Amino acid sequence: MRRSLPATIAVAVLAMLGGGLWAGHRWITHSTRFAIQQIAIHGAHRVDPDQLRTALPIQIGDNVFTELAGIAVAARDNPWVASAEVHRILPHTIVVDLREHVAAAVVAIDELYLVDDSGRPFKRAALDGGESDGLPLITGIGRAALVADPDATAATVRDALAAVNRWRATERPAIAEIHVDPHGALTLHTHDPAIAIKLGTPGTEVAGRLRTFDTAWAGLDPAERARTRAIHLDSRPDHATVAFAKD
Repeated sequence: MRRSLPATIAVAVLAMLGGGLWAGHRWITHSTRFAIQQIAIHGAHRVDPDQLRTALPIQIGDNVFTELAGIAVAARDNPWVASAEVHRILPHTIVVDLREHVAAAVVAIDELYLVDDSGRPFKRAALDGGESDGLPLITGIGRAALVADPDATAATVRDALAAVNRWRATERPAIAEIHVDPHGALTLHTHDPAIAIKLGTPGTEVAGRLRTFDTAWAGLDPAERARTRAIHLDSRPDHATVAFAKD
């Protein structure tokens, strides 16, 4: 009896502690004191906060100690959401911090998709919603290539984005489309006037080719610019060939 008494007391103490912890956990997770009164959405620009709240697996009145990982997963189901982090502010608030995708271009892959600066498509472009307004269009990339090698396709899109960003770094005609041929060579299509600028394959020579364009463009008078249909910069970075419309 004397030998077993300390062990018996220890078991009893542990049982009491366990029972107290269980009762405390039950009280915390069921008490109205910790009912959610606010679901705060931070960082929403493209995302509709009310629609996102509806899609989350929580609602006002639920316990604030609900599991957070599932909320973050549900938030990331929205195609505009690149990442989501969730935390609590006791006693009544769940906060969802969003980082949204920023559309950099529209890519024609059977259908039109928005891509961010990673070069990866993240949602179909809603043209009637104005999602593509002001964005360049990248063409020539097939769905088969995307499925076969998404990393290589993303790199191709990034090359196209880098070229158009270099183009926009100074005052030049507005670009409406960047076409990628099967060998990865780029052709920039201006909006007005409509000119095909054969830039060639991306690389270190792009900057030189653009300087060559600037020199050639500056040498054309307004009437010649209006008649220009193509400028070839792809043979040599210091050489430009200008093709004019026939009279």
